[in-house]
Amino acid sequence: MKQAFQEIHRVLKPGGVTVIVYAHKSTAGWETVTNALLDSGLVMTGAWPLHTEMRGRLRSQDSAALASSIYIVVARKMARQPTGFYNEVWEELRRHLDGKLQRLWEEGIGGADFFIAAIGSAIEVFGKYEQVMDYEGNVIRADRMLQDVRTIATDYAIRQTLKVSQTFRVSSEEVSDLTRLYVLWRWNYGEARVPFDKARKLAQSCGVDLAREWGRGGFVRKEREFVRLLGPQRRKLDDLEDSRELIDVLHRVLLLWEKGRREELVQTLKVSQTFRVSPEAFFRVAQAVSETLPNESKEKKLLDGFLAGRERVWEEVGRAVQQERLF
Repeated sequence: MKQAFQEIHRVLKPGGVTVIVYAHKSTAGWETVTNALLDSGLVMTGAWPLHTEMRGRLRSQDSAALASSIYIVVARKMARQPTGFYNEVWEELRRHLDGKLQRLWEEGIGGADFFIAAIGSAIEVFGKYEQVMDYEGNVIRADRMLQDVRTIATDYAIRQTLKVSQTFRVSSEEVSDLTRLYVLWRWNYGEARVPFDKARKLAQSCGVDLAREWGRGGFVRKEREFVRLLGPQRRKLDDLEDSRELIDVLHRVLLLWEKGRREELVQTLKVSQTFRVSPEAFFRVAQAVSETLPNESKEKKLLDGFLAGRERVWEEVGRAVQQERLF
């Protein structure tokens, strides 16, 4: 692939344009294409998804298939800057992606497509340099750059998904790494199972070691070479009783709501306030997850039913807290 791109670079006139059709859904594929482009001397100036598949096709219903099956990659033969140092390039990358990610979001590009398009935008910055190095003299390759792009895109997506302002910093005490992973997984893949490598990279961008989580009896489930995140309907109340993780508290509340165990539900929410889970964070997460799921989803039905009466529920929690303080 590198040799093919080098030949394209050779035959192009200065300023010439090449358009590459990319039809592979894995980030490993992106790493290969990116390194080949960087080594060829071509400068990538854009990457845009092309929707060619129906949302309801059989293959997409229980898999992490992309909504877009083709990406149009545009590259030019143009002068490149000499060596860039990664600290400066990373800051330039953040500023560049702030505008690009906003545009992608406004155009309705979501889920896995959002991350792939973000990678394409990032290479516009990375590819301007003949090579990028850290201060220790190590050459930075595509795998490191893609990891940082996923982190930047994850931070942006969580702010948008939870509907918080750009200046809001998601507190790790309220919306922890695991809860961030759950929200972004539902936004990316819904309730589908996902190949391990793709799941690992999303988890890594949220600061989660996926391999450590599936043995703890939490919401991460390994199914051969796939990973699935369990919704509340596939979990047990007893396993959720003592957890302080926001998403676990939400799942426990939904199960109690379904069973009509109102007093236990109020008690669970009352206790959650003692470890700094605010009503705002709690309901933002619940609403965000609901909005990512299809109407026929059991989890969405539980969420929407609970959210419909949230004001009354939280009034009961407030009274319970006040009564406890009086005694």
